[in-house]
Amino acid sequence: MILNKALMLGALILTTVMSPCGSEDIVADHVAAYGITLYQSYGPSGQYTHEFDGDEEFYVDLGRKETVWRLPVFSKFTSFDPQGALTETATGKYNLDILIKRSNSTAATNEVPEVTVFSKSPVALGQPNTLICLVDNIFPPVVNITWLSNGHSVTEGVSETSFLSKSDHSFFKISYLTFLPSADEIYDCKVEHWGLEEPLLKHWEPEIPAPMSELTETVVCALGLSVGLVGIVVGTAFIIRGLRTVGASRRQGPL
Repeated sequence: MILNKALMLGALILTTVMSPCGSEDIVADHVAAYGITLYQSYGPSGQYTHEFDGDEEFYVDLGRKETVWRLPVFSKFTSFDPQGALTETATGKYNLDILIKRSNSTAATNEVPEVTVFSKSPVALGQPNTLICLVDNIFPPVVNITWLSNGHSVTEGVSETSFLSKSDHSFFKISYLTFLPSADEIYDCKVEHWGLEEPLLKHWEPEIPAPMSELTETVVCALGLSVGLVGIVVGTAFIIRGLRTVGASRRQGPL
């Protein structure tokens, strides 16, 4: 069964991508059956992922040789032996290499990723928050995402998802950075991908309202005081007018 699946993966090759340095081969395969989609990528950032109806169920960390469930509760209902992923990956790549030698392979186009950085919640100085770096339109699924604070690399408080597939067979990935917002720190999400001629830096810094000058504060206070005094004068005038009207109606008496 493993051999048959590997042959299916080889027959359904999406693309073979060569690194610009010529030192790495990255291959993305795709096969869908009974609502389950399986993606594989090979290389240092290789990934073996199972999905159902467009949502990731789990992926296998090929380096650590362990199954990582999208939600831990999933592991209570079923299991997956990571050794099976390693075997299928090796078998699929072996068959893929044979098919490449027997056919004219064409290098795939390296797509340009789209990067967006935003905070998880409204920013308040001194209040813990999380920065989110969304890297979309990734193909092939090989990317480095790092964080910089004032130009210096940040590793503490960083986490990221696996490659998440899309209906057009591209991928997206999300990196998180927990941080304590301050007025003197700015952040960059650095993305490296074969579709970029140079690393892309997506800038983020907290939007802090500019403090008012002493003159502005004085003017605002004076305007507030003036409006308050005008309100008191107008209110007093209406009260006096009302009292006079009541007094006049009493002097006239009933007809």
